[in-house]
Amino acid sequence: MARNDSSASPPTQINLIAAGTTLEGTISTKDDIRVSGQLKGTLKVEGKAIIAQEGQVEGEVFAVDADVAGFLKGEITIKERLVLKSTARIEGSIKTTRLIVEEGAIIDGTCRMGQLDPKRAEALKAGDGANTAPKQAQPSKQGTFSMLTGD
Repeated sequence: MARNDSSASPPTQINLIAAGTTLEGTISTKDDIRVSGQLKGTLKVEGKAIIAQEGQVEGEVFAVDADVAGFLKGEITIKERLVLKSTARIEGSIKTTRLIVEEGAIIDGTCRMGQLDPKRAEALKAGDGANTAPKQAQPSKQGTFSMLTGD
């Protein structure tokens, strides 16, 4: 007898921009997406964005999570976790809560991680950040850097 369970959610689909495909514009999706081709524009993902080793993105990427093994030129904003594989090459700015960088990945740009407590942010804006930081605030780590590997 077949079981009809209407409370089960349908499996998440994975959208694909295949190798050899070039797209220009804005892509918005509630599901995961894998970019193996080229995208020039904006990628908005309510799931996971995957930029494959052969994938290239020029523009902005907004996602909950992301794995990057290819090339990204622009701004990447990740709500949760960003993983840069050893073949990843980033030129631009990174904003994420958590960052994992494998050996060999190249980053040329700025990186901002974590969240700053709102009270601490206001104190810093007012120029009085010395003694007003709560002990449990998550620090904001920001810097400009280049990570290049040599032979």
